[in-house]
Amino acid sequence: MSPVTAPDCLFCRIVAGEVPATMVAENEHAVAFRDLNPQAPVHVLVVPRDHHADVARLAAADPALLAAVVRLAEEVATLEAGGQFRLVFNTGADAGQSVFHTHGHVIGGQRLGWSPA
Repeated sequence: MSPVTAPDCLFCRIVAGEVPATMVAENEHAVAFRDLNPQAPVHVLVVPRDHHADVARLAAADPALLAAVVRLAEEVATLEAGGQFRLVFNTGADAGQSVFHTHGHVIGGQRLGWSPA
């Protein structure tokens, strides 16, 4: 079955291989690639192959797919950050979401402080 895509979505185009990205890991359900503007030594985006606008919609539509995204995030964190990481999903423009395709930020590689904004 082909992934559900949105034609103008940057992350759908990365998943399809139309836009280059530095891939870190992938499975049948999700891909992980380096953030272009990293905020920590490890900053990798994990996105489902299927298009869902945000994590809340993904959770409602396909909880098993959300679980697969989180499993891949943990795999990336184990490989890149010794298993110690923060996983952040922004939902909505006011929360900092700029690409409206669900994506988790795997952040680590250093001791992390807390800053909600």
